[in-house]
Amino acid sequence: MLDPTARILVVDDFVTMRRIMKNHLRSLGYSNVLEADDGATALPMLRKEKFDLIICDWNMPRLNGLDLVEIIRQDEELKHIPFLMVTVETLKKNVLKAVQAGVTNYIAKPFSRETLKRKLEAIFP
Repeated sequence: MLDPTARILVVDDFVTMRRIMKNHLRSLGYSNVLEADDGATALPMLRKEKFDLIICDWNMPRLNGLDLVEIIRQDEELKHIPFLMVTVETLKKNVLKAVQAGVTNYIAKPFSRETLKRKLEAIFP
């Protein structure tokens, strides 16, 4: 399982969704959670600070989650960071597109704390 002191970056353009994610993570024992309002905000943070996990929405303005994961997977300094995509995009072709882009795992909205826990356990056995 992921170390409780791990640095997690939550990227979502809706403040309510970021708050829900942070609350779920806190209830699972993770307190070192930072947030960004889209990929364009997240990218400089990722290049400046060390993160152990990225949890990112797909649909966002400026730089969406799919584009962000593609950039990250091409960057030697960042490509190792696990990337959990969170989205309403549940069509099989969209899931396949995300996997091909390099997401580590995928979670569909809406989701529960237990679903998030299972996804984290799958990423960090």
